Amino acid sequence: MTTLSAGDKAPDFKAVDQDGNTHTLQDYKGKKLVVFFYPKASTPGCTAEACNLRDNWTTFQSQNYAILGVSADSQKRQSNFKTKHELPFPLLADEDKSVINAFGVWGPKKFMGKEYEGIHRTTFVIDEEGVISEVIQKVKTKAHAEQIL
Repeated sequence: MTTLSAGDKAPDFKAVDQDGNTHTLQDYKGKKLVVFFYPKASTPGCTAEACNLRDNWTTFQSQNYAILGVSADSQKRQSNFKTKHELPFPLLADEDKSVINAFGVWGPKKFMGKEYEGIHRTTFVIDEEGVISEVIQKVKTKAHAEQIL
C-alpha cells in the first residue's frame, strides 16, 4: 500500500501520544526508530503485535531502538491499551490520520467479503539519520520483534 521504501527519507511527523505528549521524527535523531501502524487498539492481532514488541523491549533498548505504535484511536483508547498490557513505549493517537497518511498506510481493505477504508498493518524501521532502512508489510503479529531485530 505505502509508496515508501528502504532508502527513502522518513516523513516528518508530529502527533500526540496516549498522555498528550507530542512526538516528532526529530525527537528520535541518533536512535533507530520502529514505527508500527496497527488497525485498532485492544483487538487480538494488535494486542499480539504490541505484546510481542513489549516482551522484546530490553533487546530493542540494548540495540538503541525506540518504538512508537500508531493508530487512529483516541488518546483514551491508546492509554487504556498501553496500561492494560503494560506497554513500555508510546502509542500515538493519530485521530486526524496525519501520520497515517504521511506514511501511506491508509486505504481500501477487505474483511469477510466487506470492503472498507482502514490502516494497513505496516512497520517502518528508521535509522539514526531519519532514513527508512526497512518496510515490513507482511507483519507476523506473534513474532514481529524477530522480523525487525
